[in-house]
Amino acid sequence: MSDRRPPSRREVWITGVGLVSSFGEGLDAHWAALAQDPAPVREEAAFAPYVVHPLARIEFDRQIPKKGDQRQMEPWQRIGTYAAGLALDSAGIKGDKDILGRTDMVVAAGGGERDQSVDGSILSEIENQPNPDVYLSERLQADLRPTLFLAQLSNLLAGNISIVHGVTGSSRTFMGEESSGVDAVRIGWSRIAAGTSEIALVGGAYNAERRDMLLLFALRHLAMHAPWSPVLAEANGVPSGSAGAFLVLESAEHARARGATPIAKLSGVWSDRARRSADGEIEAVLEGLIAKAGPLGEGTAVLSGACGAPIPTRAEVAVLAKTGLPVRSVTDRVGHSLEAQFPVALALAALTVSHGRLFGPLAGESVEKPFDGPLSRAIVTGVGHWRGEGLALVERAD
Repeated sequence: MSDRRPPSRREVWITGVGLVSSFGEGLDAHWAALAQDPAPVREEAAFAPYVVHPLARIEFDRQIPKKGDQRQMEPWQRIGTYAAGLALDSAGIKGDKDILGRTDMVVAAGGGERDQSVDGSILSEIENQPNPDVYLSERLQADLRPTLFLAQLSNLLAGNISIVHGVTGSSRTFMGEESSGVDAVRIGWSRIAAGTSEIALVGGAYNAERRDMLLLFALRHLAMHAPWSPVLAEANGVPSGSAGAFLVLESAEHARARGATPIAKLSGVWSDRARRSADGEIEAVLEGLIAKAGPLGEGTAVLSGACGAPIPTRAEVAVLAKTGLPVRSVTDRVGHSLEAQFPVALALAALTVSHGRLFGPLAGESVEKPFDGPLSRAIVTGVGHWRGEGLALVERAD
C-alpha cells in the first residue's frame, strides 16, 4: 500500500471507538447487526408522520455512574458522554489520569434541546397576537432558561465528558450541523498529524427523538415521511436517528509506546463548502475531495453519510456512481444524526476496515451492490442537508 501522506505528516491511528445507535452499543453489537443485514430499526408511529431511528435501550449507569450527573444532562449529553466512555474503554485509557490529562477533546454539538412546551405555546399563540414581534420578545425574556436561551449551551457535552471521565486536555466545541462533525474529526486528526497533539477524543451526539428538530426539518420539507425508504435510491427526506460516536485518535508513536493496537488508520480528513446556489457545485466539490484521497483502486469501498435531502443526496449518488466503488449507506442502517453523522460513519468505517470485508447490501436497495473481495480502505462521505461537504480516508493498519 502506498503512503499518501505528505512527508511532514505523522501517521494517525484510531485506537478506540465508542458507538451507540438504534443497533445497540459497542463495536461487536454493530458488526453483528451489519453482518446479519437486518431491517433498519425505525419508529413510524410515535412521531408520525415522520420516520425516526430510536436509540437502543442503554443502561447509562455503566458509563455515567452518578445519578446526579445523569439528571443534569439532557438526552443528547447522556448519549455523548456514554459514547465517549465507550471510546476510552476501547482505547484502554479509561481511568488513566496521566493520559487523560493530556488527551485533547474536539466535540461536534448543536445548540442543545429546546424547551418544547415554551416553543409550542409560542407557536400556538403568536398568530393571534396584534403585535407578534412584541409578544415574542416578551415571551423570550420571561421564559429564558438560566443557560441564556431556549436551549442549552453547546459546550455542555464537552464539560460533562471532562467531569465524568476526567478528560482534561484542551477542549474545542464546533457548531454547524453536519459540517461540525467533519471539522471536529479534521481538527483532531490535523493536530496529531502535524505533531501539535499526541492523542485526542473526537466525536458528537444527537437525540433524534425530539419534536423540535423534527419541526425544523419538516418546515423545510426535508423530514422523511413514513413509510421509510432508502436514502440513496429514493432521496425522499431525512430519517433522523439518535446516535453518539467518539473516537480516540492517536499518533502511531504514542500508541506504540503504550502498547496500543490500532483499529484502523485515519489517513486524511477534508472539508469544503459548495456554493449550492449554482448547479453542479456539490458534485464538483465532492469530486475534488475524492481526488485528494488519492488513487484508491481495488479493496476500497464508500461508507456514505448521505442524509436523504433530495438535492445533496442525488448529487452525491451521481458522483459516487462515477467512482465505480461499492457503496453502503450509513443512514439507511442507523438514521441521520446531524452533528454526529460523520463520526458515526467514521466509526462504522473503522469497524468495517478492521474486519477486512464489507457488509452486504441492504435488501431492496438499488444503489448498493454486492462486494465480496477483501477490504483495505474506506472513503467516508459527509454531505450536509443544506451546506457543507466532507470526506475521510480510513485504511487498514497493518
